[in-house]
Amino acid sequence: METNENKSPEDVFETVLKDLEEKEKAKAEAEAAAKAEEKEEPEVIIEPEVSEDAKKAAEYLDKYQRTLAEFDNFRKRTSREKASMYDDGVRDTVEKLLPTIDNLERAIASSKDVEDPLYKGIEMVLKQLKETFKAMGVEEIPDVGKKFDPNVHAAVSHIEDENYGENEVTMVMLKGYKYKDKVIRPSMVQVAN
Repeated sequence: METNENKSPEDVFETVLKDLEEKEKAKAEAEAAAKAEEKEEPEVIIEPEVSEDAKKAAEYLDKYQRTLAEFDNFRKRTSREKASMYDDGVRDTVEKLLPTIDNLERAIASSKDVEDPLYKGIEMVLKQLKETFKAMGVEEIPDVGKKFDPNVHAAVSHIEDENYGENEVTMVMLKGYKYKDKVIRPSMVQVAN
């Protein structure tokens, strides 16, 4: 015969439930027989005894459910942490590469000969770097003609000009970039009125 120590908590729990059902059935039959005899004995309420096996089964079931919940919480937390670490790594890397893009853009802007092979080479490298950023989810912050937004812009100068609306960005001095709605670097802009 298999002992309770070798059974799983679910098997022990089922065995205890069957025992309780049999006791309740026997109790119901005894009550029916007593009513049939119509004896005037005081009614005795018999409470089913909870055996040690039932207590152990309930304890094991509780521990099992708590362990499952803890593991599920751990899995979700580590998944969130992993995604956050990846995003932080991308932002840090992009932030370190931004001066390179700025310098390539300055080199193109200062060159007067667009047919020069050096100009074309710099232009291709810049285009490739921007395409890589775009594939990673890094975007330039749109600026000129937009309303000044302190969340994505840093105003470095202010002009009065009737041709522009109030708080309108008139010139970008240094492009801003964002990654997944988080600003990596704000745009350095000139604001009108």
